[in-house]
Amino acid sequence: MDTPQTRLKLVALSPDDGWSDDPAAPDYNTHVKLPYAGSHEKLWRDDHVYDVIVVLGHNDDPPVAGMGSAIFLHLARPDYSATEGCVAVSGDGMLAFLRAAQPGDQVEIR
Repeated sequence: MDTPQTRLKLVALSPDDGWSDDPAAPDYNTHVKLPYAGSHEKLWRDDHVYDVIVVLGHNDDPPVAGMGSAIFLHLARPDYSATEGCVAVSGDGMLAFLRAAQPGDQVEIR
């Protein structure tokens, strides 16, 4: 996928990017660099669903242990199978969302 057109801040991922989902860690529900000792999710994935991700800002101001982490808007799998708590959209849907999104916007999930 080409670089999305958006007013949101873009950050390129690399193979050492992760997200802490360890409620006992001081950096719970934040971006971390791998290797990482605590429980975490790898952001660099072979299935490409994280080729474009938007951090939805759930439980992050400040993070409360056990209230959920790594809640992203990301690309859907070809069969639109369930996520592990995220929101997944088509590539075209993601690009349309990013073109319209502005810093400070809120996403309502129904």
